[in-house]
Amino acid sequence: MNLQPTPVLLWFDESMSMSNIILPKLMTDTVTAIAQSNGDFATQIPGLSVHRRSAAGEPMPCIYGFGLGLTIQGGKQVLLGEKIYDFRAGHSLLVTADIPVVSHVSQASAQEPFIGLLLGIDPESVVDTAGEMGLRYPAKFMNYQPVSLQAIDASLADAITRLVRLLAEPELIPVLAPIIRKEITVRLLRGPHGPNLLHAVASGTPVQQIAKMMAWLKLNFHKQVRIDDLAVSAHMSPSTFRQHFRELAGMSPLQFQKQLRLQEARRLMLNETLDASMAAVKVGYESPSQFSREYSRLFGAPPLQDIRRLRQG
Repeated sequence: MNLQPTPVLLWFDESMSMSNIILPKLMTDTVTAIAQSNGDFATQIPGLSVHRRSAAGEPMPCIYGFGLGLTIQGGKQVLLGEKIYDFRAGHSLLVTADIPVVSHVSQASAQEPFIGLLLGIDPESVVDTAGEMGLRYPAKFMNYQPVSLQAIDASLADAITRLVRLLAEPELIPVLAPIIRKEITVRLLRGPHGPNLLHAVASGTPVQQIAKMMAWLKLNFHKQVRIDDLAVSAHMSPSTFRQHFRELAGMSPLQFQKQLRLQEARRLMLNETLDASMAAVKVGYESPSQFSREYSRLFGAPPLQDIRRLRQG
């Protein structure tokens, strides 16, 4: 299966040109020191991770969660529906729902690897901070997008740099990290990401209700689910629920659940060395043959072949 996306709309404008983007050297040096080899590196700061790749990769489906990404070096492309987000060095990518995307590192080499930073965000902390700031929520009919790409501004870059610097003083992390994370939330709310961030957490909007159901599915994907029950929990009719869900996720609730199951099965086989049949049962499949078919359809190869390819890569 060829997962190479066909460019339809490139979400990038001249205001984001590289000449306008300068990341603090201290941030770049600190993050590069953490990721000295290819891989994904968790840090002592909860929700903060560093990612490095020394070569461009194939487009792959995955689930992005609520959080802020920052490209330090290299480039990445993220495909959501018909939009391609060109995520280059010095850009911040805010994701405000658990959404399925197709993404890949598009610019990386052994000499200049892709290096990125990811910081998870708690929606409840956004609500609390917005309340303290006295911000007004945008109109419900706002043209909301679950992904927002912006050039990072100096104040946000400074706050993130100070958060990263705390890794050199681990004894201060429990005290200072929450303070700096709150500042980052304030900077996001006051900056160009603000309208989307506010809309995503506005109580009673369809976006917030669907996002809640997506978060529930992310925790309960292995269970048998009735869409009508999810609709009731979201205070919508089944048809309205399906419509809003597809508008946000780009797929139906059952397709979303299926992708969650297959992503988790892939992780279990790759990181916990489960075989395909055990992984299938663990994520909620009753039929191994159905699991293999759907896995191949999503990832382009049967489970054993796909995992072998990932380990060799």
